[in-house]
Amino acid sequence: MESMVIFCADIGSIPKQNFAWARGEVFGNNLKKIITGEDINKLVDMAAQDINSNVVVAIGFECPLFIPIRNKPQQIGSARVGRNGRNAEGSRSWSASAGAMVLATGIPQTFWILKEIYSRVKSKEVPAFMDWKEFVKAEKGIFLWEAFVTSHAKGESHQEDAKKAVQTFAEALPNIEENNAVHEIEVISLIGTVLVATGWSSNLSLLKKSCLVIKAK
Repeated sequence: MESMVIFCADIGSIPKQNFAWARGEVFGNNLKKIITGEDINKLVDMAAQDINSNVVVAIGFECPLFIPIRNKPQQIGSARVGRNGRNAEGSRSWSASAGAMVLATGIPQTFWILKEIYSRVKSKEVPAFMDWKEFVKAEKGIFLWEAFVTSHAKGESHQEDAKKAVQTFAEALPNIEENNAVHEIEVISLIGTVLVATGWSSNLSLLKKSCLVIKAK
């Protein structure tokens, strides 16, 4: 894939100005022209414009986009599994206070963003992907991924966090699957649910499909 536009939405309260986004353009292996902002409408406008211009787009959200299914009651709220079976969430679980709060904020914001983008694209046949190999093969549409910016990787502002997520995604190309930070077998997919609910897809298997999680270092 020769070129792509990468977006990341740093999820947070809009009234408290804790929401931000970044947009970067990739040509070959080079990331150029990163811009950031705080206006959620501007994010939607730019993403829709890119899609309508037949630009390949990857959109990340900095919040949990799927949660694990556990068989043991004691592990229902435990951290998602990362590489080599380690805790992918660091010292916390996905259901800890910070994770639970951004998850609750992220579901409606993710829904609104994807609903608004879909309403503004000219062709309702634009495909949405959660599988990287399928996305690369198609060379069109949008790819959904989870950005994970935490601990020492965080910047001094939400715009910096969104920018760092875009940079991390770009640096992981082209073998981005090797940088997936979460490896869960059974999940409830929040982003898959949003894709179905907003009209991007009618594939109900997405309700149980995880997406790539790209963790900033």
